[in-house]
Amino acid sequence: MSMPLRRFAAKPWPEQEPTWRDAKPALIEAALKRATARPSGNWFVLAASREVTADKPFGRTIAGVEVVAWRSGPSVLAGPGSCPHLGAPLCDGAVHRGELVCRWHGLALGSRKFGAWSPYPAHDDGVLVWVRLDDVGGEEPLPLPVLPERPPTGSLDAVATVIGRCEPEDVVANRLDPWHGAWFHPYSFANLTVLETPTEEDDRFLVEVTFKLVGKVGVPVVAAFTCPEPRTVVMHVVQGEGAGSVVETHATPLAPAADGSARTAVVEATIAYSDRPGFTKALPVAPAIRPLMKWAAARLWKDDLAYAERRYRLRTTGRFPG
Repeated sequence: MSMPLRRFAAKPWPEQEPTWRDAKPALIEAALKRATARPSGNWFVLAASREVTADKPFGRTIAGVEVVAWRSGPSVLAGPGSCPHLGAPLCDGAVHRGELVCRWHGLALGSRKFGAWSPYPAHDDGVLVWVRLDDVGGEEPLPLPVLPERPPTGSLDAVATVIGRCEPEDVVANRLDPWHGAWFHPYSFANLTVLETPTEEDDRFLVEVTFKLVGKVGVPVVAAFTCPEPRTVVMHVVQGEGAGSVVETHATPLAPAADGSARTAVVEATIAYSDRPGFTKALPVAPAIRPLMKWAAARLWKDDLAYAERRYRLRTTGRFPG
């Protein structure tokens, strides 16, 4: 099989072909409007599957609602993060024999309702843990979250989480602007061309791009960007090395900041796949590879959150504080 790496030629950063003419605000906003209108069934991404364990509870506030989750055998359980007895934070509790035990007075909670405390539906898709909050979502509930197509078994996944002062739609809007890639992230992308833009009939971006590795060496691919639900943008590699690989960007609203600004967790799952024999041989060392994958995602989102946060400020106040 041929080597996946290619030497590429690219113009210096300031001499690239400008993309602002193609990145039409109306086109991006139309794609965003269609995305946010799709049903989510009230499901929100809570955390990476590896973060929710049987050893201790995991807590996160989603849209102002305290949520706690833990494992009981093969199942993931979730519920309100405040103890129904005297309001203790259950994320500081302990897991014992599959139940969540409050540290203040020892109340044990599990899969059944206790007084005003009632479990939330939870789902572990093998990479991410989701929780269904019907009072927050306000939609018709779905039995399971809307999941994108993923590669077959034998893939390698890593999940990075970063938090910014913006709303989920600002994160989604960022991902629905592929034209900024080679301009805003020249350390990662080169020779980016948008081949197709979304329409009502085929609601996706199709992008040709080279993922840069070292110097002028990279991996050229064709990738499709779609939104299966209102808080998720998915990039599928459809041609080139790693075809079938997926990057899922999930935006989960959190509690507001002290000044009232919205806060959103960007939970990005990278699920890498290759049919090359050498890829399967690398799976046993996945624990050493995952930190590098998470670092790469966090590096991109350090820049992209600045983009999303500025959009949020301009959208909600009409100005950006200096």
